[in-house]
Amino acid sequence: MKSELPKVLIEVCGRPMIDYVLDALDATQVDRVLVVVGYRADLVREALSGRPRVRFIEQTEQLGTGHAVMVCRESLAGHEGAVLIVTGDSPLAQSDSLRTLLDEFDRDRPACLIGTAHKDNPHGLGRIVRDERGEFERIVEEKDASDAQRRITEVNMSCYVFASPDLLFALERIRPANTQAEYYLTDCPGVLKAAGRHVRALPILKPIETLSINTRDELAAVEAALRLSRQNSGRRTITDEIT
Repeated sequence: MKSELPKVLIEVCGRPMIDYVLDALDATQVDRVLVVVGYRADLVREALSGRPRVRFIEQTEQLGTGHAVMVCRESLAGHEGAVLIVTGDSPLAQSDSLRTLLDEFDRDRPACLIGTAHKDNPHGLGRIVRDERGEFERIVEEKDASDAQRRITEVNMSCYVFASPDLLFALERIRPANTQAEYYLTDCPGVLKAAGRHVRALPILKPIETLSINTRDELAAVEAALRLSRQNSGRRTITDEIT
């Protein structure tokens, strides 16, 4: 990103990108918000100091997405309900999508519910592999995917709802068995599936929610999408639903 700032503090239309994520979470009325901080954590704490509901959890070593959730285990101990996990660099997260995901979790009570999307060009994203009955089977990263799997358009966007005890169960069992020696959160649904627990993938995320920010060009694309939504949404805010 050519910036010394933590990625989540890079501005999108004049605001740190994490602000949009936290606004979406506020609109879902979640009970608690845990923000995992690592690189230049002091800057993130300062930037979010005006949000009293946010609690910061420090990840002193950056050992992967699964490890980022592992450092929250103490805060999750004793919690029996849902745990919604989203990334801080997804400013196009839509509150109504998150509410739909939480409502479906409350209705079905799976061990894990993955919010997915269909994307015409899924390059670089993990694919959702389903079995012959259409049920979730596993997440396959593009680098590990076969040619047939790379043609899958349903993608993982790192948006999950776990039952807290099941999440803790899975975190105890994932291993850094990869070239980066990192703990991958994407391994948790597979661990639960292998243990006979109910895992679902629900393709309810909107196409705009598949826009990610890993380069300056992608940042410009996200900003353009937000500006367009301002023009088209009348009195709605840019964190409302974008169609």
